[in-house]
This record gives sequence, C-alpha cells and structure tokens, in this order.
Amino acid sequence: MKCRHCQFELKLEFVNLGYAPPSNAYLSEADLRKPEVTYPLRVLTCTNCWLVQTEDYSEAEELFSENYAYYSSTSKSWLRHASDYCDMITQRLGLDKDSFVVELASNDGYLLRNFVAAGIPCLGIEPTQSTAEAARKIGVPVRQEFFGAALGQKMADADERADLIIGNNVLAHVPDINDFVSGVANLLRPQGVVTFEFPHLMRLIADTQFDTIYHEHFSYLSLFTVTSIFEAVGLRVFDVEELATHGGSLRVYGCLTAADHSKTDALDQILSAEKRAGLQLASTYQAFQDKADTVKDGLVSFLIAAKRNGRSVAGYGAAAKGNTLMNYAGIRPDLMPFVCDAAESKIGKFLPASHIPILHPSVLAEQRPDFLVIFPWNIASEVMRLNAHLATNGTKFVVAIPEIKVI
Repeated sequence: MKCRHCQFELKLEFVNLGYAPPSNAYLSEADLRKPEVTYPLRVLTCTNCWLVQTEDYSEAEELFSENYAYYSSTSKSWLRHASDYCDMITQRLGLDKDSFVVELASNDGYLLRNFVAAGIPCLGIEPTQSTAEAARKIGVPVRQEFFGAALGQKMADADERADLIIGNNVLAHVPDINDFVSGVANLLRPQGVVTFEFPHLMRLIADTQFDTIYHEHFSYLSLFTVTSIFEAVGLRVFDVEELATHGGSLRVYGCLTAADHSKTDALDQILSAEKRAGLQLASTYQAFQDKADTVKDGLVSFLIAAKRNGRSVAGYGAAAKGNTLMNYAGIRPDLMPFVCDAAESKIGKFLPASHIPILHPSVLAEQRPDFLVIFPWNIASEVMRLNAHLATNGTKFVVAIPEIKVI
C-alpha cells in the first residue's frame, strides 16, 4: 500500500486491531440472523510525511450509507461547542448577510443552524441521506453529495465561492485526502478561510486512545502532516488552537497561499511539541500496540472480575469508540448485557459484531447496575451529570481509556 498523501510505500505498522465491521453499522434484530461483513482494522504510518492511515479495504460509500446513525445534535456539550465557534468565527472574520459559509459533512445541521439564525447565508454539504434530511427539517440548506476537487470547482464556477469553509471531524473521514483538500482550495474566495477540527494524533498516542480508530477514520492527523497536505494543493495553515474536544483536538485555520492572513506563533509551538513527542520517530509508532493491548486486557479483567463477584454491569453510549474497544477485546453480552444511548436512531438496535442490545437510558433507573462503563469518555462528565441519580443509589462510573478507572 502507498501513502494516501505522498505515495510513499507503507511499511511501518502502528496498530493491528483484528477484524471489525464498520463501527456505525448498527444492526436490527433481523440482521442478527444474517452474515456480517468485517474488514481488517490495521493502521500504518508513512515514514515520509508521517500520515497515520488505515489499510485500504472499505469504500466511503459503504461506511457512510443513507442509514448512517451518527447525529451530532445528540450531545449537548457538542452543541455548545458549535455555538461558541460560530460566535467566535463570525466576529473574527466579520461575517454578515453578504458572506457565504459552507460546512463540509454538515451532519444534522447542528452547527449551521447558528448561521441560519444569524441571517448569514450558508450551505451544508452532507453525503448521508438521514442526517441531511434532519438538517433540512430545521431550515438548514443541504447539498447531498460527497465533497472533493470536482464539486469544489463546480461550485466555484457557479459563483458559489465561500468566505468560510468549516470541516469539523471530517478530514479524518475522507479516503482521498488530497482530492478533498483540493476541493477546499477550489472553493475558497481569495481571502477566504477554512477551519478544520480533528483529533490530534499526539493526544491519541499519549493517552492510548486506540478506540478512536475505526474504518470510518481513514487518517489520524498531526499538525505536521496537515501542513504538508495543505501546501501540496496551494493552501497554508496560518493559525492553530488546541481544543479539549474528543480527547484533545486541533483547530487549524487555513487560507490560499497568497492570502493576507498572518501566521501566528502557535504553529511553531505545536510543531515543536509534536517533534518532542516523537511524532517523526518510527519507535513512537512501534510502541503503540503494547499500550493498546494493556488497555484492552484491563477492561476484560475488570468485566470478568465483576461477573465473578456477582456485580452487574451496563454500558453507556453506543459510540464508535465503544465498538472498536469491545470488538478488539472480544466482549459480548455475557460480560456487557446492554448499552444505553440517547439517540433515537440507535435505540432497539444492536452493536455491530458484539450484538449487544442498545436500550433507552430510562432502563438504568430500573436496573441500577453496580457499574456503568462510559464508552464516549470524551463526554464522561456530561454522562455522569445526566445520570447523577444512579450514583446516589450506589452505581459507580467506569472509563477504560487511558486505563481502567472507577470514578
């Protein structure tokens, strides 16, 4: 396999998580009687540009189907994050009724609804039918397509260039990252700005966040590599912020190479931090498999001990993170009888591969488990706040990343 960005031959393995289905391929009861497709979940590192990437097996159309079940609006903390961003970027760029904002992978309109409310013209580009329809229902205009260089040029030719292009947690999801970023360069106005948010590879490695690895994430990104990808298509990164979201993310600000936006000191600071963390050393990647196995073994040992001691366990959050972790660990309903989730699109279905049922959170008040394992650990505080009544009755909360911790 060649690197998706620089075409360098890939020989350095980062982690091998066995075989797994697409992490958001939730199952109906009827599906449980059918064969289930799985793909190898193996991640490689390019020793030329240091892009960390999944091995090629699945196509984007298979992963982001019309029944894609992830809705951004489910998390209230994420809605606040989106609202705060819209306020900040509107002020920073001076956006108004004469501006045009485009969000790539706009999901259910969770972010663009803020621009709609402010009277700032906007458009979402979203390939999945279910989320696109949800956005339209709340008044967010959506173009239902996969984005790339051709669509970016087509929109530019139709005089639909953007003052601001937004991509939150989408850059990692695109199989042809060069084509996708080329589309951004085609679509931007001469002084336009693009912001991308993505989980920071440096934090993934430092905190053993291997559960953020799944087929829908084709790439695992550092600032060093994103800078290289931008430069290859006529863009440049001029500012960057560290965010707490998703266990530690970056928000990069980019523009066309010739645009007037001044570079900030934050770029050199984070690039230096990445270098100190060993993100351009093969040994850093070679050490990760053992770290992932230690986390996996810790969770399995905890669940087996709980079962032997007659303690009840449930999960919270039918998240992709949990699917990666449980499928790699081989956890099934005998150790995790059910998982609760607030998303209506998931309730009554089953987790892929593990076939663990997804129930409404209201059952927790009836079941009163001794332990509640929170799989979306990045919103653990929100989950604990929503379920404070369980703690009053003796339930203890558990997270598995970066190690088993009973809270």
